Amino acid sequence: MATKITKTAYFSMQTTNRTGQGARLLKALADEGIDLVAFTGFPVPGGAQVDFIPYDAAKFQRAARKLGLKVSAKKTVFLAQGRDKPGAIGKICNRLAAAGINMAAMDAVAAGKGRFGAIFWVKPKDVAKAARALGAK
Repeated sequence: MATKITKTAYFSMQTTNRTGQGARLLKALADEGIDLVAFTGFPVPGGAQVDFIPYDAAKFQRAARKLGLKVSAKKTVFLAQGRDKPGAIGKICNRLAAAGINMAAMDAVAAGKGRFGAIFWVKPKDVAKAARALGAK
């Protein structure tokens, strides 16, 4: 199986960096029927940033409004999925580097059964160029 790379929507928000805050956010979204492709969070000065990558961006936006979540406007993230093998992530990084594109961040994981998944970001000005370099849809 070849690595499949797609562009998809994500939404960010700032929140408190307190025990259980991520669990509360995820439960509220699940109660609204929101299914996430990925979720990531990390500390920032004064709190935490969480990024939601939903399967259905419009449904997520409606749920976020209903829940009073102050999420960002829709932004673009790349999603990679494929067969796990040595160098799988490195190939993505190399293709971006060869195109002169700096990757802003990446989260990658072995997904079991010989598969991997990754989400990664480039600067907004580089999204179209990265999509061409990676053959992303």
